[in-house]
Amino acid sequence: MTKPLLAALAMVLALGACGTMRESRLNPMNWFGRESTETLAPRAGWDTTVDRRALVPVVTEMEVIPTTGGALLRASGVTQTQGWWDAELRPVNDERPLDGALIYEFVLAAPRGPTAVSTEASRTVTAGVKISTARLQGVSRIIVRGAQNARTVSR
Repeated sequence: MTKPLLAALAMVLALGACGTMRESRLNPMNWFGRESTETLAPRAGWDTTVDRRALVPVVTEMEVIPTTGGALLRASGVTQTQGWWDAELRPVNDERPLDGALIYEFVLAAPRGPTAVSTEASRTVTAGVKISTARLQGVSRIIVRGAQNARTVSR
């Protein structure tokens, strides 16, 4: 009975000493360094009011796929170089039809450094958006704009 009691007493004393070993290198919580409060965000915060993405140079393909809740709009475009990212079909006019047309701009973010040109397939970017049945009411065509061209699908 004394051996388990001595073992329990030793554990209690060892755990109690951990409070004073907070800064010690023997404490496993200190082995990988302290948690950093530094951040990569700018001091004034991110400016989310301005979308700095560019229009895709050429829209090469566009497809409207009917679904039970509306439609899926998918478009592809080709960039000058590889590495373009954050592609989106950004709605124009708050996704309300203008003269019976829903208009989207195909935007994407530029690479953060120099990138290769390579093949057209490696420079192709695809984006999509879901359009609800309610949004499609009164719409006779859908337009996707790029920098040099636009593609249109009529209903």
